Amino acid sequence: MEREVRVRFAPSPTGPLHIGGVRTALYNYLLARKLGGKMLLRIEDTDQNRFVPGAEDYIRQSLEWCGIELDESPWNGGPHAPYRQSERKPMYLQYAQQLIDSGHAYYAFDTPEELDAMRARLTAAKVPNPQYNSITRAQMRNSLTLPAEEVKQLLESGAPYVIRLKVPRKEEVRFNDLIRGWVVVHSSSIDDKVLMKSDGMPTYHLANIVDDHLMEITHVIRGEEWLPSAPLHVLLYRYLGWEDTMPQFAHLPLLLKPDGTGKLSKRDGDRLGFPVFPLEWHGKDAETGAPTVSSGYRESGYLPEAFINFLAFLGWNPGSQQELFTMSELIEAFSIERVSKSPARFDQNKVRWYNEQYLRAKPDAELAQYLTESLQGQGVEMPTSKAEQIAALVKERATFPADLAREAQLFFQRPATYDEQVISKKWNAQVAGALKEFAGQLRATPDTSPDGIKALLTQVLETQGLKIGQVLQALRVAVTGAAAGPDLMHIMSILGAEETAERINQAVAQLPAA
Repeated sequence: MEREVRVRFAPSPTGPLHIGGVRTALYNYLLARKLGGKMLLRIEDTDQNRFVPGAEDYIRQSLEWCGIELDESPWNGGPHAPYRQSERKPMYLQYAQQLIDSGHAYYAFDTPEELDAMRARLTAAKVPNPQYNSITRAQMRNSLTLPAEEVKQLLESGAPYVIRLKVPRKEEVRFNDLIRGWVVVHSSSIDDKVLMKSDGMPTYHLANIVDDHLMEITHVIRGEEWLPSAPLHVLLYRYLGWEDTMPQFAHLPLLLKPDGTGKLSKRDGDRLGFPVFPLEWHGKDAETGAPTVSSGYRESGYLPEAFINFLAFLGWNPGSQQELFTMSELIEAFSIERVSKSPARFDQNKVRWYNEQYLRAKPDAELAQYLTESLQGQGVEMPTSKAEQIAALVKERATFPADLAREAQLFFQRPATYDEQVISKKWNAQVAGALKEFAGQLRATPDTSPDGIKALLTQVLETQGLKIGQVLQALRVAVTGAAAGPDLMHIMSILGAEETAERINQAVAQLPAA
């Protein structure tokens, strides 16, 4: 019988969720939905010293904004609750004890000073990467080197200790990564990792494996930075007797800075001038404690569907020329086999392009809502029908919803200045006279549609001995003040005959007509 596909996203509440973490959550979600499985979220908060208030709620809000739905989580529960590791603390010790009883783990009573001395000795002996392992453990204070009676006394007296994994000295650890193929690591390069800390909390390694097993996780999709830990996790599955149900691993490629010089970090966003978090984050400076604000994609005007589409392509491709995908289309197209091993370079211009495409594809009624909300903040009210007309006209010049209101200003403010280059080349007495005549007739015309206005303009210019190409740019400047912009006939139609005529007459009165 095939197991139900179950994936998990397991962030730590140590600060805002980086977009690399969002991509990890997205790929897990796409795989689960593609294969008809479940998406879980587990909060890995075993390191209480790094816990940041508000971070957990930030994670929840971020995933909701992105449209990543959770089947089981701390917030909506599930059959494997609780979903916070700090609330699961009592269950981990039994598995650590199981490893001790089977000879695959041991108690270590070394003090911090003794550990520092060990590392200093190894450094002085020019040993690369000094660590507590199958060789050095023999010189340390642990249950493998101390007499059994002394170990018993230490435990009964409440002496501080940690529980370490007993990694074999000469063994190859193998696993098949769904992205990278077979990975082979020699056990001599793996140290005896701490599984239970002296405060009774499990480390990430033990808690992660126990929880993934108990929650019946079938696929572990996580960042490349966890690849060095995977052999250790394979050993834990083996020693706990769970190797037959061990999840399949897939380690995602790194996200690089735009220049490709290194991993895109949480600190890069504000420094490089673009967000690296899905939502705005309010925190504190690590050194001064002063309040800080880091920008977010949502507050910067990005649409969640554009953000998600962009993230999906950072390390994956559908094998086709299609670039725009809804979430349901991403689910249908996604396969872990098409995730690249190579790092993905972050391209801020590309995410802007995605936002433009999604914004411009929205119904005019929805764009009108963005527009009216922005304008209401400026004290400008307008009918919905007019807002829709304006939004339809200016959307091709917008990247963000806020751009709609900026582009719409020409409909509410008469020109205070006029493009000097156009005026110097295109404005003269004949043009000014023709425009004044056009303004007069425009007030009386019954047809103020774009086509009607253009027909009237052509008719007036013919009687004046002018062609439309000689006048059009000057007319645009008279009506808007600018040399370029949306379709002029549509602008005049939306403004209406009276307002357009007033603007033309204002320009004729103010501009010199040589």
